[in-house]
Amino acid sequence: MAEESDQEDRTEAPSPRRLEQARAEGNVPRSRELTTFAITATGLALLMVTGGSIYQFLHKLMIEWFTFNQGKAVDGALILEHFRSSLLGTLQTLAPLLGALFLVALLAPMAIGGWNLSGKGFTPNFGKLNPASGLKRMFSLQAVAEGLKAILKSLLIGGVATWVIWGERGDLVGLVAMPLDRAQIHLVGLMEHTFIMVVGAMLLLVVFDVPYQLWQYQKNLRMTKDELKQEYKEQEGSPEVKGRIRQLQREAARKRMMQEVPKANVIVTNPTHYAVALLYDDKMAAPRLIAKGSLRLAERIIDKGKEHRVTVVRAPSFARALYFNVELNEDIPGKLYTAAAQVLAYVYQLQQYEQAGGVTPVFPEQLQVPPELDPESKRTQHTAPTGTH
Repeated sequence: MAEESDQEDRTEAPSPRRLEQARAEGNVPRSRELTTFAITATGLALLMVTGGSIYQFLHKLMIEWFTFNQGKAVDGALILEHFRSSLLGTLQTLAPLLGALFLVALLAPMAIGGWNLSGKGFTPNFGKLNPASGLKRMFSLQAVAEGLKAILKSLLIGGVATWVIWGERGDLVGLVAMPLDRAQIHLVGLMEHTFIMVVGAMLLLVVFDVPYQLWQYQKNLRMTKDELKQEYKEQEGSPEVKGRIRQLQREAARKRMMQEVPKANVIVTNPTHYAVALLYDDKMAAPRLIAKGSLRLAERIIDKGKEHRVTVVRAPSFARALYFNVELNEDIPGKLYTAAAQVLAYVYQLQQYEQAGGVTPVFPEQLQVPPELDPESKRTQHTAPTGTH
């Protein structure tokens, strides 16, 4: 009952990893009926093609085998040599047939499971010697199914063979009245007909057994939902661990970003939602975004900038355009060059004013920010008055 309950829980198809592990352990789909059919059909075909020549050779060999002259009859060494050469000739005659059958027996199982060489199949498994496990397997549903299949197979093949032989009973009885040579030829023909019908019945078994074995193989490897989740965790990593790793990576990147804030020329703010730090010198092709953040991170960027005397300006549309369109450590796009030049010019004027005095610089009231780069442009028609912090 526990085994049936366990099978009921296994509702998920086996994963590629589960199938790969099964192959590594030597567990692949196999059909005994397919192998038996392939060997029998091959043997029958070869006998039908080469049976005549094999019969003639063996007939001649048997005559030579049991023919002795007076010298051989009294010399034990000559008798042994006579039988050795006769046996060797027999093996040479049957070698092609036996070799073909051996090759088919080797290749036929690979038809549905492919080639699989695993050393685990040779590893001793002492658990199979447990009588309790053996009795459990004997009375399992699979054992019952295999038993019923064996009975049906015997009934089918035996029934076909009996039906064919019964239909040929008249010819079999008539062999008694035929000359020996004709009787042998006729008997061979009757045997070929019988074997062809039996092989046809075996083919019918193969047609049903191969899909059944493939289905049974997939069924035995089915997994529970918990097993699939566990396998995913083993392959991809636990979601909790991956989340923690991503969090640590974000914190490390944020820490590196905050270390760059003191190098900025200016920090552009929304003023409370977004903050973007820009860096520019004569060696750069364009101003570069070295830090950005929203809400609490924006506050930290602003505080860090003020701590290191970085100019902070309020330019909502420009800040939003930079935040949403420029990635970290990237140069700003060409469409924002004019606005950046206006801001940097103000910063340079402010620094000059703080050092030498003079006329107080005025921050541009309207920065040239393309509306398509500002996600709030459709809702905000007029930019709020700008100024410095």
